Amino acid sequence: MGETAVSPVQVTGTVLTTRRVDAYHALTVVAPGIAERFRPGHFVTVAVGGPHTSMPARRAFSVHDVKPDYGGTVEFVFAVRGPGTSWLAERKARDTLDLVGPLGRPFPLPRDPCACVLVGGEYGSASLFALADSLQQRGCRVDFVLGAASADRVFGALRARRMGETTTLTTEDGSLGLRGRVTDALPSVIADARADVVYAAGPMAMLRGVTAVAVEFDIPVQVSVEEAMACGYGVCMTCVIPVIGEDGVTRMVRSCVEGPVFRGERVRFEDVGTIPFDALGAPGGRAQEGGAHTRNVS
Repeated sequence: MGETAVSPVQVTGTVLTTRRVDAYHALTVVAPGIAERFRPGHFVTVAVGGPHTSMPARRAFSVHDVKPDYGGTVEFVFAVRGPGTSWLAERKARDTLDLVGPLGRPFPLPRDPCACVLVGGEYGSASLFALADSLQQRGCRVDFVLGAASADRVFGALRARRMGETTTLTTEDGSLGLRGRVTDALPSVIADARADVVYAAGPMAMLRGVTAVAVEFDIPVQVSVEEAMACGYGVCMTCVIPVIGEDGVTRMVRSCVEGPVFRGERVRFEDVGTIPFDALGAPGGRAQEGGAHTRNVS
């Protein structure tokens, strides 16, 4: 598996359509330079608040879809969580947005056809559909497991049913599909599909659980992490998380550049939000070289 890096571009894009999707908002923006460079798993950053805003930090969004319309359009999905996303939710067709992208490390694709289970939580599942399309073009089997707290927060159920060999839906309140979480349904889906790999996108707690299931089945898992990003291109260090390297050493790496896609078993989910004492360069700690930290490393 492997992906080559692409150079991001900054564009002024025109909003083509806006729509509500249950609890979420989706914006489609004409952005040819970004669309032509896009690979599944990439994200974009968007300037919010207008030219005289007091909100200088961009907001990062996974890309749901790209289409060739109008030279290339990009759609992203989001929930309103603060003043920046509230401002975005008020945009109308023909408004302009300042976008930078595509950014980050996309999902690596298998070289040969294999069975893939795609797991999405809340609107994190938006990034999985372009991935599913690419996998199917390579002859892969695709099964979906999508979940959220309630039916209005499960994104893409109908599209998943159209695309997937099977689609399993879960909600914590039982309002759609199985009552429970995606991790409750995942083992039987992996077994039934004879899955070779798991791809996952969604909240960090979900990714931690999905990774544990994949490790139990001894199959690789690629996760797209959700971390707050202020710049999106590796300068501000806001989005660092502890990840175990090929040498077994934990380093604090940037989700926006080295990620957002990581091998799940190498992310120390239980230590996200902290700098582990044994991380390379940790204050008050010492670097442990030579494979000293090999928890969950395949």
